[in-house]
Amino acid sequence: MIRINLLKPETKEIREGPPAAPVAEVKEKKAPPIANVLVVLAVAVLAALFFLQKRALDQERQRLAVAQEEKRQLAYVSEKLVELQKQKEIFEKKINLITSLKAQQPIAVIILNEINKCLPDWVWLTEVSYENRFIQIRGNALSNNLIADFIRNLEDSPYLQNVDLKSSIQRTSTDQTFLEFALTLQFLLPQDELPSSSSPEKPKDQGEKKP
Repeated sequence: MIRINLLKPETKEIREGPPAAPVAEVKEKKAPPIANVLVVLAVAVLAALFFLQKRALDQERQRLAVAQEEKRQLAYVSEKLVELQKQKEIFEKKINLITSLKAQQPIAVIILNEINKCLPDWVWLTEVSYENRFIQIRGNALSNNLIADFIRNLEDSPYLQNVDLKSSIQRTSTDQTFLEFALTLQFLLPQDELPSSSSPEKPKDQGEKKP
């Protein structure tokens, strides 16, 4: 018995399997190009570098802020040290002045006492200063004769010498005329008063030698 297949061969090929073209398309989707991968990696690397630089920059800014704060505090401390140093120098000057005045206190008493004894009537003083054995006197008098008497009295004092009249100027105040004068002189402590503290001991020594 003879059988004849009347079906077309194309239909059989269709039934046997899907066409090859779609398979090729699927393979192309699974394998992306290398260029895209490199671009993604480059972007990732740049992003990482950006964040690292930003982090480093933030750290440097924090360090700078801390350094500026420390500098400000050190500047404040430095200013305080300078101020304390100035105050220390002022206190030292005051202490030295007080010490000097205490050392010169007996001399000042002698000088004021001698000047007061030498001062004539109608002569009044406005300033008396003493430094390194030199005395400066400023005052007023009603006449030149009174100034001359004052100078003569100063020269007669055993504690004063080298009296010099620096100036004598006529002034007028409230319809009253007077002379404004300035003197300089030197303080001298007589030598015979230096051993006065040891003089009382001599009679005691002489008394001890007596039998």
